Amino acid sequence: MMVMEKILLFHLLSLALLGAVVEATRSDDRLIKISQLKMFVDELPDMPKILGFDVVNGVPVSKSLQIGMFSKKWKFHRDLPPTRVFAYGTSNNTATVPGPTIEALYGVDTYVTWRNYLPSKHILPWDPTIPTAIPATKKGVPTVVHLHGGIDEPQSDGNANSWFTRGFRERGPTWTQKKYHYYNIQQPGNMWYHDHAMGLTRVNLLVGLIGAYIIRHPDIESPLGLPHGKEFDRPLVVFDRSFRTDGSIYMNRTGNNPSIHPQWQPEYFGDAIIVNGKAWPRLTVRRRKYRFRIINASNARFFEFFFTNGLRFIHVGSDSSYNKRPVMIKKILLAPSEIVDVIVDFSESKSDSAILANGAAYPYPSGDPVNKFNGNVMKFIIKRQREVDTSRVPKRLIKYPSPDLSNAAATRYIAMYEYTSPTDEPTHLFLNGKPYEAPATETPKEGTSEIWNVINLTADNHPLHIHLGLFVVLEQRKLVDVEKFKECMLKINNAVKCQISKYARGNITAVPAHEQGWKNVFKMTPGYVTKILVRFAYIHSNASYPFDASAEPGYVYHCHILDHEDNAMMRPLKFIK
Repeated sequence: MMVMEKILLFHLLSLALLGAVVEATRSDDRLIKISQLKMFVDELPDMPKILGFDVVNGVPVSKSLQIGMFSKKWKFHRDLPPTRVFAYGTSNNTATVPGPTIEALYGVDTYVTWRNYLPSKHILPWDPTIPTAIPATKKGVPTVVHLHGGIDEPQSDGNANSWFTRGFRERGPTWTQKKYHYYNIQQPGNMWYHDHAMGLTRVNLLVGLIGAYIIRHPDIESPLGLPHGKEFDRPLVVFDRSFRTDGSIYMNRTGNNPSIHPQWQPEYFGDAIIVNGKAWPRLTVRRRKYRFRIINASNARFFEFFFTNGLRFIHVGSDSSYNKRPVMIKKILLAPSEIVDVIVDFSESKSDSAILANGAAYPYPSGDPVNKFNGNVMKFIIKRQREVDTSRVPKRLIKYPSPDLSNAAATRYIAMYEYTSPTDEPTHLFLNGKPYEAPATETPKEGTSEIWNVINLTADNHPLHIHLGLFVVLEQRKLVDVEKFKECMLKINNAVKCQISKYARGNITAVPAHEQGWKNVFKMTPGYVTKILVRFAYIHSNASYPFDASAEPGYVYHCHILDHEDNAMMRPLKFIK
């Protein structure tokens, strides 16, 4: 029996056993009229900060944190009723959406016990016909935390099947330990933590389980002279949501193929753009340079950021690493889970305000154009008085060793597939034509580099995220006769036998200057082969991992459109010794 037939049979059996039952609240389904929500009326929140280290006699030392997941009400907009959310925090009262920003110090370990205090039922509808974490008792919301961009042991990576419910009462099949160990000995940069439970990632993030994580290295970063301090160095966590008239988060209860998936749909898009927990906020700034660490925490929405008054970005870092040198750009395209580190010099503004806008179609790249509401992100009100600004942007930032193609240990081909129903609606998405449960086929050795050729045979742009590994994009080449090549791949699922070299000879699209450094996510263009060099070692040193990367439960790589990841565009990544 073919994989597709097995999947459909499983779905039909699931429906027969479970019906079209989804765990959902039964509140009013009427969506709020987005025009009733006035933009730029709420102040941009500065999320609470938690230090991931202590200082004893002037020396930084390791710290153990207790961070919980709580059900509470959150105010997303002045004119919206409070919204029921799941939020990270040290207590119910202090929990926020997004959660507190964890600030770690290079070389100092941080330990976190993530505690689940969530109720027995989920706020949002979910779908039992996709691979999903379902407790045996059918009670409790499964959660597990992944530190996106972290170079850490597999037991602390947040494997999708390492989920647990309230009080660790029920645990997933690969659950390992309560306390997670974050080593913080990688390059300084920006990361974020979020839920990663099997089949529930999209809904757990929609209700608020996200937060920023920064590794600082003062010895390296302070001499750069970039804007710093609480006022001038700020994370911006950006995402989209839709709301009902009662303030609750809206998510569809009916799938695009309800006879196969009662609830799952291929992408979630919200009407309102949220930054640090507020819809279209405003921030008053001084006429000087600011540093913004922007995280796209949306399920599926791409953002093309730009300023309506012509202000530019000085791009200093991508994902979890710095650029070699700063790059001046007018627009930044950011896929779900990508992070951009930018400097904005408001002294260059000729006006007293600047709107950060969005121009990305949804789905990206060939979907609907943005409108007034999802095309606006936030407003900056710029004080008129000029001032002395002692911060700077140096000509050189941090240079890491250049990628070495000569010692690549393996060359792999990673194909992205989308499968559809007879009505041409997506049913599921696979990497290399295999479900997550199939044995690992990507088995790198720690300390090596590999060349991956990622072949996008779908119409969507897929942001590929590789756990543990960092990579450099070498080439983006267009496929010719893509339908003929796709026809072969759907039959035998082997890029070499389908003569990939015969089809991967179209035009080359240059990698943007600001994306030529080390990344942990990259946008895989439809109809292209994207060649990347993946490094399974620290990029800033030759040091070995202080942990066993080959230990269970291993790692994964996946598309970071969460609706795709859940169904089931994710594969295991198993290291060998």
